Amino acid sequence: MAENPLFAPSSLPYQLPPFADIREEHYLPAFERGMAEQLAEVDAITGNAEPPTFDNTIAALERSGRLLQRTATAFFSVVASDSTDGVMEIEKRISPELTRHSDAIRLNRALWERIRRVTTEDPEEAWLLEKYRDDFVRAGADLSEEEQARLRELNEELSRLSTEFAQNLLKAANDSALVVEDAKALDGFDEARIASLERDGRYVLPLLNFTNQPGLAQLTDRDVRRRLYTLSVERAPQNFGLAVRMAGLRAERASLLGFPNHAAYRVADQTAKTVEAVEEMLGQLVGPAVRNARKEAEALAEQAGFEIEPWDWSFYAEKVRQARYDFDASAMRPYFELDRVFRDGIFHAATRLYGITFTERPDLRGYHEDVRVFEVFNEDGSALGLFALDPYARPGKRGGAWMNNLVDQSLLFGEKPVVLNNLNITKPAAGPTLLTYDEVTTAFHEFGHALHGLFSEVRFPRVSGTSVPRDFVEYPSQVNEMWATWPEVLANYARHHETGEPMPAELVEKMQAAEKFNQGFMTVEYLAATLLDWAWHKLAPGEEVDDAEAFEQKALEAAQIAFPVVRPRYRTNYFAHIFSGGYSAGYYSYIWSEVLDAESVEWFKENGGLKRENGDHFRRTLLSRGGSLDPLAAFRDFRGREPSIQPLLERRGLV
Repeated sequence: MAENPLFAPSSLPYQLPPFADIREEHYLPAFERGMAEQLAEVDAITGNAEPPTFDNTIAALERSGRLLQRTATAFFSVVASDSTDGVMEIEKRISPELTRHSDAIRLNRALWERIRRVTTEDPEEAWLLEKYRDDFVRAGADLSEEEQARLRELNEELSRLSTEFAQNLLKAANDSALVVEDAKALDGFDEARIASLERDGRYVLPLLNFTNQPGLAQLTDRDVRRRLYTLSVERAPQNFGLAVRMAGLRAERASLLGFPNHAAYRVADQTAKTVEAVEEMLGQLVGPAVRNARKEAEALAEQAGFEIEPWDWSFYAEKVRQARYDFDASAMRPYFELDRVFRDGIFHAATRLYGITFTERPDLRGYHEDVRVFEVFNEDGSALGLFALDPYARPGKRGGAWMNNLVDQSLLFGEKPVVLNNLNITKPAAGPTLLTYDEVTTAFHEFGHALHGLFSEVRFPRVSGTSVPRDFVEYPSQVNEMWATWPEVLANYARHHETGEPMPAELVEKMQAAEKFNQGFMTVEYLAATLLDWAWHKLAPGEEVDDAEAFEQKALEAAQIAFPVVRPRYRTNYFAHIFSGGYSAGYYSYIWSEVLDAESVEWFKENGGLKRENGDHFRRTLLSRGGSLDPLAAFRDFRGREPSIQPLLERRGLV
């Protein structure tokens, strides 16, 4: 394996992983060597005869595991975006090994003793030191030998189950796809969309992550909508059992670590801090959201002429929009061409706000031919990093949209960031890629995460970029959504893909007038998923669940969010965020972050909007700080005061 490209740092610009040279057989040897090297580095730290200092203990830990980090970054990027049967087998094998490796470090008593004895006067070092101490305590460093042995078993089993849950969902995206023999069944889709779905004489519509599939808003055949909806909510049924098992194991682990339940364990190191704080915020939203959704349901039933079912909601919501506001969302698609959205919209807004510029680098490759790489520069021409974009859906790619770092920024290593955005847009069989308005908003959102990574300017990888509490990480990305409809930005990119004509002003006005309609549905759908997550993770240790689907219904009724025509955005069986994606007892973070987002949008509006001084202030006080200080302190530095929920209530029409 001397030729294994993962063994040495990448020679590509910014240390972009050399995906073109990496083969599947390279991963396991690199993982094995990487874990062995890091354990040897930890042994060197604990065997150091010198008294523990920040540099020879904490900074030394930051410097450890470089090969393992390179390998894991490349591998799990492929797992999420371009998986194969071979990659999935490697994932099954390596995930529990990585869990054992992490426990071997976090439960190392000699290492923990050194960390406890470190002192420092430097504020950034002191913050990182406390993060490490908290990490080790939460990982079980203070438990007895017997308790640690049980903790290792729990962690390994949870790792295995999480991988199985994710792989079941990846297979279900295609195995549970809607298949029709006749293109007439897809009436409501345009010709280009139908052509993109053709497979060997049939038409295949794969499932996306969430309950309400986008096609439900366009498909005119009610029975086809029913079939699509049913396939969505009933996919991967084996995951119900996995979820029950995982929730029980997490409850036991929380108890072992001194918490009453997993929710209390997870929220303790977030900005919310307590279960009560989360429940107080959610409680303010449930009643108004359900009332709004009921009014919307009445309007939809009136439009339809019958009591609607869940698979009717999106279709008739569009009909009501057209009737009330003379607005047809599909009329916007010709104005949202993928390249123009990024070049003249997302990149343009970033240039206006922060002075950064983008140059495409076709000489740099990703893990798939669809990946495009851009070099990013500061206004003075200095290099900032790389931005990679993977826009299209395909078999082997998980649903949804996300950002991750391929290289973490850190002054410790002198490394600049390389960030990746993944979307799941249907690739056309021919011609331009036209986006829906929701897809445009998602693209702006994910680029907000990318900016958080690109603007990072911290010393240590542990607190780089988006390495902030889960209930804070969505905040900067949600702020970036505002520029999608900012008049100067929208006018620059929303142009007809054939004529180049700008989107008519009256269409923009109708869109903005129609935006608050269906907010009841959107808020209930989200809150139902949030409270379902919360119910699974407030289970007490030993509390048994015999029927996962019955548990779902009981949990929604107890939270007063049960509304038959609006199911949770994610049901248990496909709730990847909480059972395989790191958001367990954390799905509330989107609405928690939106409180900060709504406040920040108000600040931008009060201060003149798309201005360099505003962007510089946001970058300096918040985006560049990563997790190197208390995130709410960073928010106060930016906003000048504590956050209020009122702007969020007004935005969602809940006042």
